[in-house]
Parts: sequence; structure tokens; C-alpha cells
Amino acid sequence: MVQATLFFLVLSLALGAHGLSAKQCNLVGRWVNDLGSNMTVTRMNGEGNFMGFYHTAVTATDSKIKVSPLTGSLQRTNLKANPTFGFTVNWSFSDSITVFTGQCFVDKDGKLVLKTMWLLRSHVENIEDDWKATMVGINVFTRLESQ
Repeated sequence: MVQATLFFLVLSLALGAHGLSAKQCNLVGRWVNDLGSNMTVTRMNGEGNFMGFYHTAVTATDSKIKVSPLTGSLQRTNLKANPTFGFTVNWSFSDSITVFTGQCFVDKDGKLVLKTMWLLRSHVENIEDDWKATMVGINVFTRLESQ
């Protein structure tokens, strides 16, 4: 009886620890990336779909930077500790769209980190200019602490 109780205690601690780590990677909140851009995920539904807004710190246009909407999905099929996700930013101040894909991690200091790769597609006037329409890059986001 004692061995069975000990087994179930260890098993529930192990399962509970896994559940805690998965919950730690909740995307809802405020984030900043390595270039100083800010992302806020305002809500996420039970299927992992989320929405929010993005305020970039960098741009290749001369237009005034405006906050832009984002929509995305978190992989919910299997709730592992480091979930994958993707989101699209529809830029409010230019005729381009950026898609991000990434994964959430907890670093060695216990801080949340979003490692992402992005593709930015800009409008071009004709097919001959298609070669210069897409840029690719990476960003690392960290959670902004509440004030």
C-alpha cells in the first residue's frame, strides 16, 4: 500500500510539473523582441487561436509606423511544454504582410522566450520585380513584466 501511494505521488508530481511548464508558455501578454518591437497578445480561445497587435520598431518605408493587428494559432494538438505557434501581422501603414512561426521556451533562468522566424512579403508592381518582394529574418521575444 505504501509503495502504491508513493508511486502515485511521484507520478502526479511528474505530471503536474509537465502541466506547469506547458502553462508557463501562455502567449497572452506583452512581449518585446531583440529589435525593440512590441507585440501584445490580448486573448486566446480554447482552440489556440489568438489575436492582438504589433508595434514595430523598424520599417523600410517612409510611412509613419502604426500599431497593426495580428492573428495566430498555437499548436494545441499535443500540449507539450514548448508549444509551436504562428501568427500574421497585417501592417496598417504599408502594403505588406509578415508571417511569423516559432516556438516558446523557458530559458535557464526560468524566463519565457519566443524564438521566431518571419517572412515579410511586400507589394511589387509586376512579376519581374517578384525577386525582391520577400524578406526573411529571425527575432527573439521576451515577456515584458507588468508595471
